[in-house]
This record gives sequence, C-alpha cells and structure tokens, in this order.
Amino acid sequence: MRKSLASAAAVLGILTTAALATPALAASARPAVVRSPVVIHEIFYNSPGSDRGSNASLDAEWVDLHNSSASPVTLSRWTLRDAANHVYTFGTYRLGPHADVRIHTGRGPNNQANLHWKKSWYIWNNNGDKATLENAGRAVMSACSYSDPREVRAFRIC
Repeated sequence: MRKSLASAAAVLGILTTAALATPALAASARPAVVRSPVVIHEIFYNSPGSDRGSNASLDAEWVDLHNSSASPVTLSRWTLRDAANHVYTFGTYRLGPHADVRIHTGRGPNNQANLHWKKSWYIWNNNGDKATLENAGRAVMSACSYSDPREVRAFRIC
C-alpha cells in the first residue's frame, strides 16, 4: 500500500510539474494584468514630527495618484486600501488628464487636487505597508509596497 501511494504521489508530481511547464496552462493560472492610466505614484507614510495624531500630522500622511493619460478617468466607487484593509472609497470624482490627486489620512476640505480620508489615526505604517488601488469592479489597477524599516526616507515613489 505504501509503495502504491508513493508511486501515485510521484506520478502526480510529474503531472503537476508538466502542467506548470506548459505555457498555456501556466498562463491561464496567472491573474489577468489590468493596465490602468491611474497609478499610485507616491506614498508619504511618515509625516514629520512625532506621531501624536494631530490633524496636521495626519494630513501630512498621504497617497498620490497620477493619471498618465490625455483623458479624464472617473474614479467613482474605486478604492484605496492598505495591508490592514483600511479602505478609502471614492465618491463621485473625475481625475483630469495628466493630473494628480492626494488622498490625505486626516480631515480637510476636498477639492480636485486633495481628498481626505477623515481618519483620527495613521493608516500607513512607517516600517512597511502596501497600498492597493482597485476599480469599482474590484480589479487591481495599481499597487505599491515598502518594507525596509531601516529606510530613513518618509516616502516611497512607486
């Protein structure tokens, strides 16, 4: 019985290896890559000064999105999230051609260039995190990670 189980496992291993080596099968197992003109351009994750939760400090923590196309892109119902699943959901918003928008952690007036998450504590971890931008259908449009706790910069250009 042990020999037949070992033989079956060996055959399964060979079939699995062969299947993964077949380009058509390997390609179908990968998630589709969606190319978006709107990408996460920069994350300013370590606001200046001590992290005491003041609105000025929270507002100095932000994610910058950039539209690289010559057309406006509607971001309504798109989401921006971190690795801990803090989620910002865009309301009715159009990002202009070749324009940027910053999503600040704190409170403040929303306008075309600045949106506010209205959180009372920090979202982006100083020692590493991942930002993910998804469209209204939950397809990932852009992602950006940072993870070096020895890094002395307060931002990440994606």
